[in-house]
Order: sequence, then structure tokens, then C-alpha cells
Amino acid sequence: MILPTKHLSPRHSLLGVGAVIVGRLDAPRTISSLWDAVRDDPDVRTFKRFVLALDLLFALGVLDYQEGLLQRGAS
Repeated sequence: MILPTKHLSPRHSLLGVGAVIVGRLDAPRTISSLWDAVRDDPDVRTFKRFVLALDLLFALGVLDYQEGLLQRGAS
């Protein structure tokens, strides 16, 4: 579910959802505005998958959360 496998395409993995999220994060945004930007994407589909992908990206250091805004990490 986290990584694509032989039977799970990249677009259905959390890493694929994370790629969609990072692609829409061109400037610091609130979580709700980012959700509004990606909610209609067929790869994201649900708020649960959105939050799980945010958790993964934060754990990997791809995202930073400061003063109520999400932004791309320093790496």
C-alpha cells in the first residue's frame, strides 16, 4: 500500500498519492487548501488516503509544517 508492487500500480500507492500532493505544493499552503486542490484527483480519492500520504511525506522529510502552513522540506 505504501510502495508500488507487481500487483499495485504507482498511482494506487501512497507514494503515488504523495507525488500528486507534492506536485500541487508549489507554495506554502494550509492543509485545507491543499485538500481542496487535490480532492478531485482520481489518484487521491479520499481524505484518509490524503492524510496517510501527508504522514508518509512528513516522515520522509519531504514536507515541513510551520505556522499552520505545509511547505516542501529543505531536502
